[in-house]
Amino acid sequence: MQVSSQHNCRAAPRVLVVGAGMGGLVAAAELAQHGAAVTVLERAAQAGGKLREAGDGASRGDAGPTVFTMRWVFDELFEALDESEGLPLAPLPLLARHAWADGSVLDLHADLEHSTDAIGRFAGAAEARGYRDFSARAQAVYAALEGPFLRATRPNPLSLLLRGGWRGLPGLLRIAPFATLWSSLGTHFRDARLRQLFGRYATYCGASPYACPATLMLVAHVERAGVWRVEGGMHGIVRHLERLLARRGALLRCGADVRRLHLARGRIAGVELGSGEHLAADAVVWAGDSAALAAGLLGPALRQAAPPPRQRSLSALTWNLAACTEGLPLAHHNVFFGPSYADEFDALFRHARLPGVPTTYVCAPDAGGAAAAQRLFCLVNAPAGRNLSDEEIDECEQQTFRHLARCGLSLRAIEGTTARTTPMDFARMFPGSAGALYGEASHGWQASFRRPTQRTPIPGLVLAGGTTHPGPGVPMAALSGRLAAAELRRQWRAQRVSISLSRPAAMPGSISTP
Repeated sequence: MQVSSQHNCRAAPRVLVVGAGMGGLVAAAELAQHGAAVTVLERAAQAGGKLREAGDGASRGDAGPTVFTMRWVFDELFEALDESEGLPLAPLPLLARHAWADGSVLDLHADLEHSTDAIGRFAGAAEARGYRDFSARAQAVYAALEGPFLRATRPNPLSLLLRGGWRGLPGLLRIAPFATLWSSLGTHFRDARLRQLFGRYATYCGASPYACPATLMLVAHVERAGVWRVEGGMHGIVRHLERLLARRGALLRCGADVRRLHLARGRIAGVELGSGEHLAADAVVWAGDSAALAAGLLGPALRQAAPPPRQRSLSALTWNLAACTEGLPLAHHNVFFGPSYADEFDALFRHARLPGVPTTYVCAPDAGGAAAAQRLFCLVNAPAGRNLSDEEIDECEQQTFRHLARCGLSLRAIEGTTARTTPMDFARMFPGSAGALYGEASHGWQASFRRPTQRTPIPGLVLAGGTTHPGPGVPMAALSGRLAAAELRRQWRAQRVSISLSRPAAMPGSISTP
């Protein structure tokens, strides 16, 4: 197929954004704000990507990311878009409730003193002092990495040093990039339950605490800096961004399955849909899983656009249900720890099987309400890259809910409300992922620098989404979208392509579904 890719300096560049997840939606909004003619192509029936909903009727709710942090990312985004209307957010003073089968329960709070006191009552004064030191270290790690890594376009170890300067060297040394998270936790906590609790932050990147770098302790500071509840659920972020796209004249096409990316004279030229329709473009933002490009699923010439993952991250087995609960009162976020983290992650990464007694995350968005039944989203980590049998999944499900009961939470699901999502379902939803939800596993100190960045060797093609820099999670994917838009604008400036900075007029029917 030959499609002209010559830019008309008087016309708005035509940009196709493939994938309406967080990275794609944010990139589309920024590019439309700066005058590009943007069309977002999403293969699913609705936008959102992993920020999705599942269940029917009484159980309908979030079925992907449920923790909203790093509010500043969206505050800065809306400021850049000249939007005064932000997201409807409510702070959660209680960050999460944690429970074990021995009957112990620990709440973490946004307030440092409240958490320190709770840990002191839970595990003693020495562990409380360890938590205070750990919190200070996590804050230092975050401060050392926010500018030179999270906001940087193409970070590497040398760029971290150069951007931080000699004054920033002590902070960089303190992040202990060559130590694992688990070993670093051992310097702060003797209580195995606390090492479990803070080691769980590795799973935010789909990694093992025994193999990921100690830098992931920054998640502790990110959460303590603020966890918010999004009114109407996390999918409300998607609906908000859809409205912003419509105001800027961007087109969102759901049910549009992109099968090929086309090149002309060495640069991106357009896409081909599964229907056979061809769409020309001056630029493409690939916001799907970067592994799909590396595997040649979008065409053999696109393999060079992203490196293949060396080790895939975790997948998940999830349930959306409506249930009556007894026993332990639920907070918005709850974690029920299994008996052995070592056995759990050995099963997941070494043997690629479901854990015997898995740690279970439960989100209860209706916690504290008066209704007899409440919506629940339950998740256990699962291996990616293999087809689990029905027998394996059923056994894991039984063990999961038995373990919740041992930890003090009894559930009675309302008949017909349970919707289960397996790693194989995720593999079908996100081509190229093999079910991995976080791209490459963040194992080893170099893992964060191996993630594909927004820039590719193919002119006009940039990457966005949680499998690219700076990594997985709602705010990180949003940052990736902003970086992708900035990279395209940099390319246009280098090519002296003029684009209007005026906002395009919104057109009727700017969101379409088949």
